[in-house]
Amino acid sequence: MIQVHKQLPHWDAAAPIVEVDGLSIAYRGRGGEVPVLHDVSFSLERGNTLTLVGESGSGKTTTAQALIGLLAANGRIVGGSIRLGGLDVTDWTPKQWLRLRGAHIGLVPQDPHNSLNPVKRIGDSLAEVMNLHRFGSAPATRRRVIELLERVQISEPELRVRQYPHELSGGMKQRVLIASAIAMRPALIIADEPTSALDVTVQKTILDLLDELREESGTAILLVTHELAVAADRATHVIVLKNGRVQEHGESAQVLGQPQAAYTRALLADAPALSAAVRTSADVQAQLASPQHAEPVVVVNDLVQVFSRGRGQGGLRAVDTVSFEVRRGMTHALVGESGSGKSTIARAVMAFQKPTAGGILVEGVDMTTASGEPLRQARRRLQMVYQNPFGSLDPRQSVHQTLIEPMRNYRIGSPLEREKRMRAALDRVSLPASMAAKRPHEMSGGQRQRVAIARALVLEPTVLVLDEAVSALDVTVQASILELLAEVQRELGTAYLFISHDLAVVRQVAQTVTVLSHGVAVESGITEDVFAAPQHPYTVTLLDAIPGRGARSLVG
Repeated sequence: MIQVHKQLPHWDAAAPIVEVDGLSIAYRGRGGEVPVLHDVSFSLERGNTLTLVGESGSGKTTTAQALIGLLAANGRIVGGSIRLGGLDVTDWTPKQWLRLRGAHIGLVPQDPHNSLNPVKRIGDSLAEVMNLHRFGSAPATRRRVIELLERVQISEPELRVRQYPHELSGGMKQRVLIASAIAMRPALIIADEPTSALDVTVQKTILDLLDELREESGTAILLVTHELAVAADRATHVIVLKNGRVQEHGESAQVLGQPQAAYTRALLADAPALSAAVRTSADVQAQLASPQHAEPVVVVNDLVQVFSRGRGQGGLRAVDTVSFEVRRGMTHALVGESGSGKSTIARAVMAFQKPTAGGILVEGVDMTTASGEPLRQARRRLQMVYQNPFGSLDPRQSVHQTLIEPMRNYRIGSPLEREKRMRAALDRVSLPASMAAKRPHEMSGGQRQRVAIARALVLEPTVLVLDEAVSALDVTVQASILELLAEVQRELGTAYLFISHDLAVVRQVAQTVTVLSHGVAVESGITEDVFAAPQHPYTVTLLDAIPGRGARSLVG
């Protein structure tokens, strides 16, 4: 057995893994230093999981970065102290941190797609941290790499070590990052939103793996997340942060079962995974039978989409004979994991791509054959809101230009009338008129998504296609956007085709649902019926993976 080279003077295995006392951090800006973390204190013992919960800007990631010596160049500790394994690391230099990172602390970053070197093979990336800490000979290191890949349940590890990151799925890349984090058997793993970009079933697998590592080796885990449902399932202790200040701190059962802070109660109230059903099956049946909702505005019939995979490889059947309809003024959801065909169907409905077979009618217009002016007019009544508002808004345009442009393109009204509709659209999405002068980089994520919705609404569409439109938002911002969409639907009778991998959100917003797996509709019906009595094993798996079961009994 090779002895891992990880000795560090004065590391005390009997001391708490983490001791943070009165930590305050500031970032330098043009106007001087801006405090972002204020007097934060906590400790983390061996074998426990401490979760930092809060919205963007709450100080979660800043705290985690300070604990591993990776604060941004313009950030500095202005008060308090950090002790790791009894070592005071508050004022450590980058050279000192190199001895600790990897050996005693492992990091699992948020974005698996941008965290691995794209020009390094997986095996070389994993070997790098071991070589840095003198793990052993090349053959021993290679054996350890294979062992690590097996440990994180990556299939065919002998093949994977020779592959590059782009050849792996998001879930597999995140497992590689976990393998790297545990390579030297660290005492502490810091996981910064490690599953926020992953499907719910992959998320469960990754979090299960971290739990197993904690139970087997006594590793302490600091889990950074904006999802209280994840904290409820995984944490022994919870810290709730807002604007860099601790709102609540204690054992997870206490914090989630009897929250003392108003902010914690608001987070719990806004978390879809912790909410009860908002409508019954009987309610939806009554809606479907009413004249107001009787007319289907989108009808998809036996849709097939086959993509070419190159000469001699045959076609990839991304969508396989899928049928559903969206009623006027109602919401139909498409749910499933990455690769299930959700976004492919959305693109076909929008006529961004021509399907291989099947029919798509939007208010009677055949989107598979329409072209020219009929297609252009159909798209006016069929608008789309994307997942990433920063990517879907032109960074060079002000909000005013963004909202005026579609009306000008369709020659709607006079300049004065367009101004009125622009202001009305901003008001409808609860944004002040002053927002019209701003550009995307001057707004928060929630504000940008409201602008994206306003842009779609200025054309007064009959149908909105919402492609993961709230999945990148914090829970309170997500809740406000969902309430906004509900208000718009009530006022304007807009129909929504809601695409999501988050079944908790779908249960909250959609009357009907289609569950997709590998392009096949495995289950379809009234949402509450599907949730209450799923008929297909895949649906059962998706529902079982929804986080928050541990807290529903506490907050229910």
